Amino acid sequence: MSGESTRQAFGDVIVDIAEHNEKVFVIDCDIGKSMKTVAFSQKFPDRHINVGIAEQNAAGVAAGLATLGMIPIVSTYAVFGSMRMLEQIRTSVCYAELNVKVFCSHGGLTPANDGPTHQAIEDMGIYRTIPNMTVIMPADYHSCRALIKKAIEMDGPVYMRFTRDAMPFYYEPDAQFEIGKGKILKRGHDISIIANGDMVHEALKATEILENEGISVELIDMHTIKPLDQTLVLETLKKTKRIITVEDHNVINGLGSAVADIVSEQEAGIMRKIGLKDRFGESGPYHDLLKKFEMDFTEIVKVAKEMTNKN
Repeated sequence: MSGESTRQAFGDVIVDIAEHNEKVFVIDCDIGKSMKTVAFSQKFPDRHINVGIAEQNAAGVAAGLATLGMIPIVSTYAVFGSMRMLEQIRTSVCYAELNVKVFCSHGGLTPANDGPTHQAIEDMGIYRTIPNMTVIMPADYHSCRALIKKAIEMDGPVYMRFTRDAMPFYYEPDAQFEIGKGKILKRGHDISIIANGDMVHEALKATEILENEGISVELIDMHTIKPLDQTLVLETLKKTKRIITVEDHNVINGLGSAVADIVSEQEAGIMRKIGLKDRFGESGPYHDLLKKFEMDFTEIVKVAKEMTNKN
């Protein structure tokens, strides 16, 4: 199945955007080649700076540029972008409601062999707690391009997480997206599966198996965790009464927790969360890690059967 990484989408689309928007400015943290920003730095050298391995400084520079009317993008790995510079993003950017974008690759277990030091399993949960911050994780190349454009258009802080490796194409190049509005990939009536990012692929594989076994699945790509599409969650809960959330993230304070905040206030409905169960990752092949930590499509199928009493 053909595909491309969402970090590649970032590198490609940011050049396109900058050709028409002179306010876009990229701040690298010594990993421009990995973050796919080399083309941008070569084409727009006056709107690019490499601050080195100095993420806190990058956040401060971004805040300063934003006060001058620029649209600064801090580009680094998710594990560094969510922790090394957290205080600066919280206080200098979010508290001041500055128009800074934090775009980070290597989210979740996708760094695989790089191990726990580079596997960001807490990042979206961290930024979800910061007032004024929007949190997004696209599922594929085309949705990532569209959501980056939307993030640049909106005024305010945005954290967006990318995958390191290629993901299949789920959407057409001209597919339309709105920040804060999930996408229904398939309608169904027995159970709802809400996933985002790289886990949409696992959810799609599980959906195909479940459908072949007579379980009707409503599959949702919830690319925006904050603000969460509460209307869509309530609509699918009303229809199926059962929700499984699937995320490449700690189950604490990520997508599952965001959905649970809504479900817990309803009179009817049950849900289960699939993700890292409050533990660190390990070094190893990506799909082997998903299998070990009970996050792959087989686990989704198992849980769905348990919830529908069809196991």
